[in-house]
Amino acid sequence: MDLQLKDKVTVITGPAKGMGRAVTLAFAEHGAKLVLAGRDTTAIEPVAAEARALGVETLVVQCDLTDEAQTQALAHGTLERFGRIDVLVNVAGGSGPIGKTGVETSAAEFNDIVELNMTGCFNTMRAVLPTMISQRAGKVVNVGGTFGMRGRAGRLAYSASKWGLRGITKSFALEVGPHNINVNCVAPGMVDGPRFRDKVCASMAAKLGITLEEAMTRHAADYALKRVSTDTDVANACLFLASEVSRQITGVDLPVDGGWAML
Repeated sequence: MDLQLKDKVTVITGPAKGMGRAVTLAFAEHGAKLVLAGRDTTAIEPVAAEARALGVETLVVQCDLTDEAQTQALAHGTLERFGRIDVLVNVAGGSGPIGKTGVETSAAEFNDIVELNMTGCFNTMRAVLPTMISQRAGKVVNVGGTFGMRGRAGRLAYSASKWGLRGITKSFALEVGPHNINVNCVAPGMVDGPRFRDKVCASMAAKLGITLEEAMTRHAADYALKRVSTDTDVANACLFLASEVSRQITGVDLPVDGGWAML
């Protein structure tokens, strides 16, 4: 199926590793022109090289997403290079404190993750949407999380930030829909990778006195499909929502979680 993403100018935040890398290479495989943004350009460059090896024009931009001026500069630099902005995929985000109750979570910890996961996306959307409005075309995909759909004990700060991102997504979808712009949210559950294994599973294993493999099995048992999602699963969902195949879908939360959020 042709997703009609060839030559679409696509801005991706947080592209250096994990889901971000998978999303970047998925768009590259479909021929999109890429603008890869993040604080650490040294970490982004290897992914950019992989994309270029696929024949895709790729621009790397240093950008602190929590800084409004830098996100405006990101949009301006993209327009200078490519003349338009077709897709924004907000992958960048953080996990916040793990295993702490709300009472144990400090105000600084709470504010830091809310600023990154909410304000960062808000800034990039504000930066690119005027161009999309003038084009009367555009796709925005925010990567949220299922803890922002059901909540999670011990993850209050992260959960709050992802609930907030859902509100931002839905409100922008209503505001820019008349301009032929789709704004949606992909909500991954646990995604297999270093953060899942080394932080989430390691924390559970230490708390319960079980092995890392047993902790992973316990997580998988919570899902209807009895398996943990992969980076590729998330990337495919982002492709779908950025494509013309999903032209009539906006303001939705698409869980990619093997059936956890609906249980």
